[in-house]
Amino acid sequence: MNSIELILLNFNEVRRRSIKVWTSIPQEKLHWKPDIEAMTCIEMIRHVLESEHYYHLAIQNHGSLAEFDSPFEEQPFSTVNEELKFAEPFRNDFFKTIKSFSEEDLTSIKIDRSDSGYVRSLGDMLLRIAYHESVHTGQLLDYLRTAKVPRVRVWD
Repeated sequence: MNSIELILLNFNEVRRRSIKVWTSIPQEKLHWKPDIEAMTCIEMIRHVLESEHYYHLAIQNHGSLAEFDSPFEEQPFSTVNEELKFAEPFRNDFFKTIKSFSEEDLTSIKIDRSDSGYVRSLGDMLLRIAYHESVHTGQLLDYLRTAKVPRVRVWD
C-alpha cells in the first residue's frame, strides 16, 4: 500500500466511525447542544461535511480561499442520511483529487493557510482534515454522554 492509499484508508476509517456515531444520534437529539454557544449535533455534522469541501477547494487552490460560497448553506438541516447523501458527490470529487496526486506531491506541494497560522505539506494537510473530523466525532460522543444518550462503540 502506498501513501495515497493509506491516506484514503484513513479518511474512510474516520468517516466509517463518524457515521456510526452520527447515525446513532436519536432524531429528537439532532438539534440538542450542551450550551447556548455550542453547535447542535446536526450543525456539527454539517460543519464536518462542509469543512471537508472547503479543505478540498483549499488544496486545489494551494491555500486558503479568499471567498467560499458554500453549497451547504442553501440546504436546510435534515436527517443524517440526507446530509451524507448531499455531501457524497463532494467527497467523491475530493477523493478523485487525492488519487490524482503522486507520492512526491505529498511533500512538495505546500498548502498556505498562513491566514490561519500555518503552511503545511499536502500530506500533512490531508491528515489534518481527517483529524478535524475525528475531533468533532469525539465531541459528539461527549455531547451524547452529557445528554444521557447511549453511545455506540466506535472501537471495533
